[in-house]
Amino acid sequence: MQTNIIQAGNTQPQPFQGQNIVIIGGSSGIGLATARQAKDAGANLFLVSRNPQRLREAAEAIGGAVQIVADIAAPQPAIFAGIERIDHLLITAGTVHLQSLKDQSEADLSKVVSERLIGPLLAIKAALPLLHAASSITMTSGQFASRPAAIGAVVAAAVAAVESTVRALAIELSPMRINAVSPGWVDTPLLDGLMGEAKRQVLEQTASTLPSRNIGQPEDIAQAILFLMANRFVTGEVLHADGGGRLI
Repeated sequence: MQTNIIQAGNTQPQPFQGQNIVIIGGSSGIGLATARQAKDAGANLFLVSRNPQRLREAAEAIGGAVQIVADIAAPQPAIFAGIERIDHLLITAGTVHLQSLKDQSEADLSKVVSERLIGPLLAIKAALPLLHAASSITMTSGQFASRPAAIGAVVAAAVAAVESTVRALAIELSPMRINAVSPGWVDTPLLDGLMGEAKRQVLEQTASTLPSRNIGQPEDIAQAILFLMANRFVTGEVLHADGGGRLI
């Protein structure tokens, strides 16, 4: 009797093998977590950040990536020079500026809108010649779009506009796909600047109020992003990864 021996091991194909993934905001937080998972799945990584040092550190952390220094608030037309093809584009850059409208200057307002909406649109426009019919674009919005903070009107407006943008561009750029992930409370370096030493206490208190009873990690959002990149039947959607925060 012949016995077939099946060796244990990972026999699953790498879903992004040989594909070019560009991540704007790839030097930390959600962008870096996505880069790491995409690299493990066989992708060629191109990381974009305005901070050269963090960019170098991020590329080293994931085992190598092409580094592009650029500011999402004012991307240049030649931002993607040297890239022959973009299979997937992720835009997850932008700060969270929480301040009452009466205390915000015109420059403050412009900065938020430029980072969250105008800059990403200019980056997408610059990428169009390198994208193709099977490419995907993924943007990040945020929970403020559906549950705004009392002092977050401008951020709420900008991220809500992102969600409208993906629906419109899903039609305009068809058959290319474009989607958004809407993160809730996620433990990233961005919160360090917002909360300082109070961050841990605030996150623990917030976690107790969420249906999931936990705060998100960058890796959780990265999984949602890669799902949208890989699933060729999803476009014009906003995937909420917020622990149920928008429900309470």
